Amino acid sequence: MGDLAYVIGITGGSASGKTLFLNQLINKFEAGDVCLISQDNYYIDRDKQPLDVNGIQNFDLPDSIDSKAFVEDIRKIKGGQGFTRKEYTFNNPAITPKQLEFKPAPIVIVEGLFVMHFPEMSDLLDLKIFIDAKDHIRLKRRIIRDNTERGYDLDDVLYRFENHVMPTYDRYLEPLKSGADLIIPNNLHFNNALEVLSGFLHARLKL
Repeated sequence: MGDLAYVIGITGGSASGKTLFLNQLINKFEAGDVCLISQDNYYIDRDKQPLDVNGIQNFDLPDSIDSKAFVEDIRKIKGGQGFTRKEYTFNNPAITPKQLEFKPAPIVIVEGLFVMHFPEMSDLLDLKIFIDAKDHIRLKRRIIRDNTERGYDLDDVLYRFENHVMPTYDRYLEPLKSGADLIIPNNLHFNNALEVLSGFLHARLKL
């Protein structure tokens, strides 16, 4: 049986605005038209995460992801098969993990730092999008997000940004821009790009 879903991969530097872009994009579609799958739910267990030279867990490396399970699930849903996955909460005690259900849809969006990095994953993508933002803007967003969602204090956020986030961006992510089908700047807004992509996807739904 051939592929049943059109799969879009969206990547970009940490805190480049991928989640906000995706939420606004999905709001332009009816329920059942789009399935969103986040790399965040494919981190390996916290106690197995790679450590940096200071013994700090580094969630910003390809090795921090269970790429095999990630690829297998995307391959399933691209072929029209649903699946479930336990929510990854980064050990935030304020969040109770949920069992997430992913149902087949004509459009599947896969988002995360390394969706274009893993060759097996990249080969499953029909459209590759890179969300881009300046470093200082991403740092501001990361400070707000990591404090609110993951319970990291300011010193921890700054340490991770300097020692994990930026080295990973320079080594693994920035080189991917040349392989993207679309590069969307998100320093001020992404409104025009959002409308263009939404129009393209609505047209695909009518095929």
